[in-house]
This record gives sequence, C-alpha cells and structure tokens, in this order.
Amino acid sequence: MIPSTRFRFYGEGIPGVNLADLKGKLIVLEGPDASGRSTQIALLTDWLERRGHAVEHVGLKRSTLVSGELAAAKEGNVLSPRTLSLFYATDFADQLENRILPALRAGFIVLADRYIYTLMARDIVRGADLAWLQSVYSIALVPDLVMYLRVTPQKLLERYIYRGRELDYWESGMDIGYNRSWYDSFIRYQTELHRSFMRLQALYGFVPVSGMRTPRAVTRELQTRIEAVIGPSL
Repeated sequence: MIPSTRFRFYGEGIPGVNLADLKGKLIVLEGPDASGRSTQIALLTDWLERRGHAVEHVGLKRSTLVSGELAAAKEGNVLSPRTLSLFYATDFADQLENRILPALRAGFIVLADRYIYTLMARDIVRGADLAWLQSVYSIALVPDLVMYLRVTPQKLLERYIYRGRELDYWESGMDIGYNRSWYDSFIRYQTELHRSFMRLQALYGFVPVSGMRTPRAVTRELQTRIEAVIGPSL
C-alpha cells in the first residue's frame, strides 16, 4: 500500500492522537437507504481483500457503547431532533476512537458505510445549525476518499416497493410532519436530504457517483476511484 499522506482532523480532533502513526486509508461510501450502498460495500470488501488488503468496517449504529440504546430509542418514534443528533454523534465518536483509529494505525483500509456527512445532512433537514454540527464533528478525521451514491427519490421508492420493504419512519421524515402519507413524506424528505448533501458536497468536496446504473457499472467506477487513492494491488 502506498504510504498515507498525513491525516488531519476537521477541527481540534481527539487529544493525544499522533496522526503520523496512521498508516491505513479511510474510504467512505455515502448514500440513502436503497441506494445500493450495502451491495457495493460487500463487493468492494471482497475486491480489496482479494488484493491483499485488510479491511475494517464501520457505519451507523455500530458502537458497542450506544448502538443498542439508540436502536431501542428510535423504535419509540419520540426522539427530539437534538437528542437523535447527539445519540448518533456519540455512536460515531466511540467508533472513531475504538475502531477507526486502531485500524488505521494497523494499516487497514477502513471502509465506512456512511460517515459524518449523512448525520449532518439528516440534522440539517431537521433544522440543525451547520456551524453547530461542524463543531460537534470537529473530532472527525478527514477521509482519503468520500463517494456519494446519487439515486432519485422516485427510484429509491421504486426499489422499496419492488423488494417488498416497508418504509422506515425516520427515513421517510415522518417525525418532521411533511405529510400524513408515508409515500409523499418519503419523497419530500429524500429530496430535502439530497439538497443537504449537495450543500455539504460544496464544503467537503466528496465525489458524486450515479447509483442509477447496474451494480456492476457502479462497482467499476468505485473501484477506479479507490485505486487512485490506494495505488496498485499488492
């Protein structure tokens, strides 16, 4: 693996972390539910491991500290936007300290199934102040590569229906009160979420990738962009 350029935090970061010790790569795949993210994460993991890279996975609600409590709290559909935001921020901080940083020190490729950008985009839609969010996530490492799978809200809804999946209360924005219809609320929420992502893209410079194509075509583009970061296979 090509030696990593020196990592940096978005803000002051975590005290006591020697960024020069981080030998791995941090690669992020963003995108809404039903955008094909999980499929691509699995395909990319297999592809990277076959090339000799050790891979560590992180994502939302995977912290051993609060993931169980967060999942239970969301089932009640009564969390306030600020409480929900801080729950996810705690989940992220725990994974950063106990999974992401150790894996990077060991030279792993950390493959993140969403990162702080999804959390910020969701919170912006729910009225959070961007400056406050940037302060909350000032501890985050700047990734080597961030890719955002773009899929229209209408296509996302089609995929939900085709796969027989029920719409999620939170991913439909039902807590915001757009519409009593889950379907109409889903379209409105996903549209607003995409606008938030575009706002964040202008600030953070992540790469938009069309998720409207076949999984194979999407995988090829993701692989090409990752190779430009990690270099040739071992």
